[in-house]
Amino acid sequence: MKRAVLNVLLAILVFVNVGYAQDAKKLTLADIYKNGEFGQKGYGPIRWMKDNKGYSTLEANKDLSGKDIVKYDAKTGRRSIVVSAADLIPQGSEKPLVIKDYKWSEDNTKLLVFTNTRKVWRYHTRGDYWVLDLATKKLVQLGKTLPEATLMFAKFSPDGSRVGYVSNLNIYVEDLNTNSFTQITKDGGDHIINGTFDWVYEEELNCRDGFRWSPDGEHIAYWQSNTEGVGTFYMINNLDSIYSKPIPMPYPKVGTQLSAVKVGVVPAKGGSTKWFDIPGDPRNNYLARMDFIPNSNEVMIQQLNRPQNTNKVYVANVETLEFKNILTEKDEAFLDIHDDIRWLDNEKYFTWSSERDGWLKLYRVSRDGSDIQPITKGDFDVVSINCIDPKSGYVYYIASPDNFTQRYLYRSRIDGKGTAQRVTPASNSGQNSYQISQNAKWGIHVFQNATTPSVYSLVSLPSHKTVRVLEDNKELKEKYDALKLNPKEFVKVDIGDDVLDAFMIKPIDFDPSKKYPLLFYVYGEPAGATVQDNWGGGSLWDQYMAQQGYIVMSVDNRGTKTPRGKKWRNAIYGQIGILASEDQNKAANKIIDTYGFIDPARVGIWGWSGGGQMTLNCMFRYPETYKSGLAVSFVSDQRLYDATYQERYMGLLSDNAKGYHDGSPINFAQNLEGNLMVIHGTADDNVHYQSYEMLVDKLIANNKIFDMMSYPMRAHGIYERENTSYHLRQTMENFWKENLPAGGK
Repeated sequence: MKRAVLNVLLAILVFVNVGYAQDAKKLTLADIYKNGEFGQKGYGPIRWMKDNKGYSTLEANKDLSGKDIVKYDAKTGRRSIVVSAADLIPQGSEKPLVIKDYKWSEDNTKLLVFTNTRKVWRYHTRGDYWVLDLATKKLVQLGKTLPEATLMFAKFSPDGSRVGYVSNLNIYVEDLNTNSFTQITKDGGDHIINGTFDWVYEEELNCRDGFRWSPDGEHIAYWQSNTEGVGTFYMINNLDSIYSKPIPMPYPKVGTQLSAVKVGVVPAKGGSTKWFDIPGDPRNNYLARMDFIPNSNEVMIQQLNRPQNTNKVYVANVETLEFKNILTEKDEAFLDIHDDIRWLDNEKYFTWSSERDGWLKLYRVSRDGSDIQPITKGDFDVVSINCIDPKSGYVYYIASPDNFTQRYLYRSRIDGKGTAQRVTPASNSGQNSYQISQNAKWGIHVFQNATTPSVYSLVSLPSHKTVRVLEDNKELKEKYDALKLNPKEFVKVDIGDDVLDAFMIKPIDFDPSKKYPLLFYVYGEPAGATVQDNWGGGSLWDQYMAQQGYIVMSVDNRGTKTPRGKKWRNAIYGQIGILASEDQNKAANKIIDTYGFIDPARVGIWGWSGGGQMTLNCMFRYPETYKSGLAVSFVSDQRLYDATYQERYMGLLSDNAKGYHDGSPINFAQNLEGNLMVIHGTADDNVHYQSYEMLVDKLIANNKIFDMMSYPMRAHGIYERENTSYHLRQTMENFWKENLPAGGK
């Protein structure tokens, strides 16, 4: 009897242990969004040293609650501590500075540390800065008498004797010998912004740091923005006080007034600013880029017109203020700004990215703009420039001529001779990125694909021999593999007009003889792409939904940001929301016809931001295809979005009123037939809550029944404050399970 009882208990114990093991391998929302079980390790930030023989990075100090800055010799791997956490303990404090970012002076003798940071819209660009002199170990806070955590974009002068920075919309220069600072602009505040930018320049033109040291350290060139007359949008904080608090922000919507922006030059020791008289209305043009030409007293300024189809490049003298238009780039649709300018042959030539022949290529342009010759040749796009090494005569860049979902390192001769050479080995199938030393002999290589989290390695170039692995994310990879999920399958979808890239994820227990609901994830706008062979956090949300019994797919329609040439990207011009939803619908029907295991009566679609807009357009335009939809942080009326983004891809409202109307889902809300849920954060500074409320009002007016969820004081990403991400994903899961029943039948 006792033996029988013991056997039963052992059997129960074995059952419990087996069940636990199975549960431990099961993917849960809590592990993804609450418990941090699948967090990925990074490496760095890395800074190549001046001698190109080694690099610095951050590592935890075992004795102090801080980090050391260590240097590794690239060839030998020899490790040395350059700056100990103990060196970063301010006088009177017991703890070292928390390093958010760091920069070396040109000669690597001084260190600039960014700490105590604050977010300005998207990024932590405001905080405190400290300078450490490596020889004397003297640690000094910059702008010590200025308000706490107000310094932005601090950078050493060329000789390392001073630091320039912005505080409260004015520019300062601090002498590191005396630790006294000079305020070199004094009119910043209210509607005047010096040395940084307004919201739309930051968001849509990637402009944040708004001043530049001259090569001789004698001058500072800077942008000034005047937001007077720009419409003010108000968000409302109803959470943090018993009275609501309005949050004003200048935000130019489609067709409204832009900030007036100009570029000036001021002596670094202080004095009057001299302004460049660039032609054109400053409120209907963008000064999108400005920088000094090395070893000169000239700046290069790029001016985009308001429709963003003409980019005029000027070279301007900071002493005489004379300027010359050396290059003009035009396009029938729109132009993107590229940060690929490098100076060659003692500043006689510079590199320039252009789509003028139908593909994004790199060109070699003479200083006066009279001679333009291609560096890269062939029918493929250059995704980004990594390094230009004049000594070896090569430019290294990222491209993917044969597979638009992947990325590889290539190199071409600067003189344009020969053909492109692939540097990344075939074994690294997926996406590859690099941080290359200035002499192009070494690179920090990051490899990833849809089933492999980031692997950081040091490689020698151009052989691409792996010298050592720096971080392989082995633990994360093992956790992911233990889930035994079905990997993404990359497929092609022929819609007649073009062949689109797509991915598919099937449930773990997939049975091709059964019928499954199909859940599309969509973005569809020019700012991004969803069908990429990268880690992307393991696509764990998509995998989780597949585990619940859904076929999960995503399709990149024409116009998305993939290296498929100018024709592909420009196809969407003037018809945002129109062409994309048409392509998505054609793809959905082609997929339904192709795969017999998909249930055409259970097709859903969801997306975020532009993808939320695309979801609504698909639901309202093609109700016969899409039975359920979930739209997050969406634009319902394109006139409500910011002028810079929307006008770039749609043209001016006065020229394309019909396109704006037909591309805005709010104008077709009356066609809703299926199940719809809309979700938005009330503190969304990007796509305003107004867009959500206007659609809700329209749906109510048309007596359409739908679900809605608001997240108070959450921004565009809806992740701020306690438990938000987990709650959001539970809400989304519940919607799908209630409105698009899962599982094979």
